[in-house]
Amino acid sequence: MKVLVTGSQGFIGSYVCTELLEKGYEVVGVDNYSKYGYVKRAHDKHPNFFFIEMDAKDLPSCVEKFYDIDYIVAGAAMIGGISYFHKYAYDLLAENERITASTFDLAIKLWGTHALKRIVVLSSSMVFEKANAFPSSEGLVPITPPPLSTYGFQKLAVEYFAKGAYEQYKLPYTVVRPFNCVGVGEDEALGEEEITSGNIKLMMSHVLPDLVNKVLSGQDPLHILGSGEQIRCYTNGKDIAKGIRLCMEYTDEPTDFNISVTQAHTVYQLATLVYREITGDKEASPRVIHDEPYEYDVQKRIPSTWKAKNVLGFEAEVSLEDSVKEVVKYMREKNETFNSPPSDKN
Repeated sequence: MKVLVTGSQGFIGSYVCTELLEKGYEVVGVDNYSKYGYVKRAHDKHPNFFFIEMDAKDLPSCVEKFYDIDYIVAGAAMIGGISYFHKYAYDLLAENERITASTFDLAIKLWGTHALKRIVVLSSSMVFEKANAFPSSEGLVPITPPPLSTYGFQKLAVEYFAKGAYEQYKLPYTVVRPFNCVGVGEDEALGEEEITSGNIKLMMSHVLPDLVNKVLSGQDPLHILGSGEQIRCYTNGKDIAKGIRLCMEYTDEPTDFNISVTQAHTVYQLATLVYREITGDKEASPRVIHDEPYEYDVQKRIPSTWKAKNVLGFEAEVSLEDSVKEVVKYMREKNETFNSPPSDKN
């Protein structure tokens, strides 16, 4: 089986490629390096990975490259942290709509005449931006008020692209909603707005690397956006990738799945785990100072995982404590490499 993964060199995309390759799939990756610039990923040299550097918006003009694709995992998108939602409010809607439409145009061309069996659509937990029932089940999406952020609204639109392609063309799909991916490989995005949090440049892509960077840099008190009581379900990239694969292998009628851990934590609890891992003091708690929150900083996001467990057999396995250890180790090594003196070897 051969899988096309758009956005293959991105944060979640790289986890997905690794998961699929380890399970014996051939993977064709498409990426234009627009998020981080040129990056090397662990899957790049795998014998069953084939990479095409291109813009996902050009996919429909290259049907001949993908005639033998069995599955599409549609992961390419403009994506960033909370400041990204404000700085690129129009682009997040317009550019991601173009990427989504082009990906579906390719899938529709391949469906019925070539090998394609299903498209897997990466939505987002942000479709629950205005949810007021927790844990939020998949069935709440149609009756939850639409997101206010253009990013969340476009992710909801992605789900309607899938529904529309099925209604008109009978293109099989599965919608995946990952919740708060954490892990290694989330580097600084090109075009990210430079904002300071205290005396430290804010790493806006995700809260975990931002907190790790601040504590490693010795920031005291530790700056946290908002109250620190925002609730999230931090899910390791390995678990999200496994969930995406299971959604891809699902063979029943088109449907949607929340992919997440079951345990919820506040941002302050996450900050405490980071602080204790870095300082080595398992009883310590950081002193904090609260920065002004952003408009779209959702206060509570807790999904129901019943459907994924009972239909797919999916359960997240990596604890937040282990994710924190993984990211701290990664960022320590990265900082040491970045700050080490140049070698005198040729």
